[in-house]
Amino acid sequence: MSIPSIALNDGHSIPQIGVGTWPLRGADAADAVATALELGYRHVDTARRYDNEDGVGQGIRRSGIDRAELFVTTKLDGRFQGEGRAIVGLQESLELLGLEYVDLLLIHWPLPARRQFVSTWKTFEKLKADGLVRSIGVSNFKPAHLDALAAETDTVPAINQIELSPLITREEQRAYDTAHGIVTESWSPIKGILSEPVLTAIAEKHGKTTAQIALRWHVQNGLVAIPKSSNPQRLAENLAVFDFELDAADLASIATLDRGPSAGVDSDVTGH
Repeated sequence: MSIPSIALNDGHSIPQIGVGTWPLRGADAADAVATALELGYRHVDTARRYDNEDGVGQGIRRSGIDRAELFVTTKLDGRFQGEGRAIVGLQESLELLGLEYVDLLLIHWPLPARRQFVSTWKTFEKLKADGLVRSIGVSNFKPAHLDALAAETDTVPAINQIELSPLITREEQRAYDTAHGIVTESWSPIKGILSEPVLTAIAEKHGKTTAQIALRWHVQNGLVAIPKSSNPQRLAENLAVFDFELDAADLASIATLDRGPSAGVDSDVTGH
């Protein structure tokens, strides 16, 4: 199955559907990644804080798929914020993953009270220039944090990965990202939606699951989504969202589900 890609602002591109790996660890992470890649996924999302980069790396190697065909994301958390600290963090992540580079490196969350995310971003720029990462981005950043980067650094983030779903649509954040050439990526894209009556009705109409309806909503909104599962059947279902289309009535019904940004994680203090 061919997965569409979205162009990034640095000339690279990212598969629109990937596989999330939190909270899997060890052999469970390796099994899920290997299975996902066998099913056709080419985009894998991990993070240092997930403590599973070694398992993710094992799954990648087990799949036997050429490295050039894969898009691997990892994230560095607060331990690696501050000037130069991300250098060691990425080196350790690469060793755990068994890779020479990652396709996307993210600041896991801004932690603005520390006042270190700008210096961290400058270190990310160096890592990109050194070829250890293809693209650099952020996670859980709000417009004020992105404005600070724009004012003090030279590189616009390629990605802003945030909690986003039909229940938490974050339209203002998405509009900001789009206006600044930043692709919005959704973590927990199907969380809490599986029993929503609106989505259940649309799923019955299209002969799909509610998860597939939610993921199709992400696709049609130009978002990147990284649903999490270790179940082979659900992994396959989550990828089978490119053979149908939600119509205007479907999208209008889904728009009624938004619970507002306060329903999600506060990116000032934490992350996924």
